[in-house]
Amino acid sequence: MIVRALFPPLLALFLCGCGPKPLQFPVERTRARLERGSYLVNAVAICFQCHSDLDWTGTPAGLPVAGAAGAGRSENMPFPVTIPNLTPDRETGAGAWSDEQLYRAMTQGIGHDGRTLFPEMPYSQLRQLSDEDLGSIVVYLRSIPPVRKALPKSRIPPNVQAGYRPLPPREALIAPDFSTPVKRGAYLAAAAGCADCHTPPQGLGKMPGLDYAGGFLFRGPWGTVSSANLTPDASGISYYDERMFLEVMRTGVNGARKLAPIMPWMYFRDMTGDDLRSLFAYLRTLKPVPHRTDNTEPPAPCKKCRNSHGLGAMN
Repeated sequence: MIVRALFPPLLALFLCGCGPKPLQFPVERTRARLERGSYLVNAVAICFQCHSDLDWTGTPAGLPVAGAAGAGRSENMPFPVTIPNLTPDRETGAGAWSDEQLYRAMTQGIGHDGRTLFPEMPYSQLRQLSDEDLGSIVVYLRSIPPVRKALPKSRIPPNVQAGYRPLPPREALIAPDFSTPVKRGAYLAAAAGCADCHTPPQGLGKMPGLDYAGGFLFRGPWGTVSSANLTPDASGISYYDERMFLEVMRTGVNGARKLAPIMPWMYFRDMTGDDLRSLFAYLRTLKPVPHRTDNTEPPAPCKKCRNSHGLGAMN
């Protein structure tokens, strides 16, 4: 089960006796890569949560609108930013982009037109994935139905765009270290971008000393909510055990509380049990960070994260 969930592309290479090799472009389309890419895109890296119009009225809320998966959308962040259409439509989507251009976007933050991508695109996290997994994502994105959806161009002020910097090319990562559940969980946390949502922002980066400690504010149809503290501090999830973590990630319910729909449990619930257990094992190793957040309490200014959220005054 573990081998099937984690290593199908690598297993196929080993069985053929040739061993894993650096990714070649264009990426060879194989069934193993297609299946692995589908799993990563839909259950781990959850690409379509950003690259789709979402249905906030459905059950569960927050999944792509029917027929819109991967077709992109526009957001104000705080200026108009277009999250591109990743479907293989050649006129309005990624159909005319090369596999190597998709790879550069995920590992360096360089768009198909050469510009540095808006940092909401988590390329600093995705570049930690193996070449085989990144290639599998490319193969899957090429397989989804093309959607003709023209989107406006982003209107990022030139002085802001000038501050974005792409990352340098990285060395090929052939085989990640999955020798322990914690190492495997760290890899999955990077793929899922957990730190991006559960760490308060500071400028274009993250606030030092508050890694995974919650306090990132999200505003939308669900209201304004703060991300939770995932560290094993008493103000975080020290009271979780493995069983509780799996139940929350599968159901979106913590006891009598429902998670806000911006927490994408409805995607993560499709992760394998082994992957979720490894993710929890990794979270247990994080440095405990005292930082109280509670969305059932009225917002109050927080000196630590400089946002206003429930229990903020207690920090």
